[in-house]
Amino acid sequence: MQRAEPLRVADRLSAEALVAGVLGNMAALETVLAEEAGHVRAGRLREGIVAAEPKAALAAAYMQGLEVAKANAVALKRFNPEGVETLRTAHKRFTVVVEANQSVLDSARTVSEGLIKSLAEEIARAQMPAGYGRQAPAPSPYGRGVRSGPLVLSRDL
Repeated sequence: MQRAEPLRVADRLSAEALVAGVLGNMAALETVLAEEAGHVRAGRLREGIVAAEPKAALAAAYMQGLEVAKANAVALKRFNPEGVETLRTAHKRFTVVVEANQSVLDSARTVSEGLIKSLAEEIARAQMPAGYGRQAPAPSPYGRGVRSGPLVLSRDL
């Protein structure tokens, strides 16, 4: 992971270094996002979480590099115009990768929420006695209230 060190672009060499740093961070982040999405798609959530651990640091370095590039936009255009075009093209491709990753994560969240809701409804239905008349929970032998406790989930996958 490279950091965008030059805060002020004053020559072609520093312009090229800035563009290379941003492109390097973008490529590393793209790899992490693709790996995370691949694991989540395959249902390997534990591996997906491990693959996503460096994501925050890479995203921060990438955003910092973009801020430095924006602050030096005029100098970049003057000293390294082809690098600016390369950066624009890579950013468009990167946007597609980020959107695909977000779609996979949103789908996984939706599926897991649906599973949890279905499980809670099934547990609640099992607690209701089957019979004639109004459905109500059976009285608890230990006092007032509903016999079932809260749904407990394990955070260990």
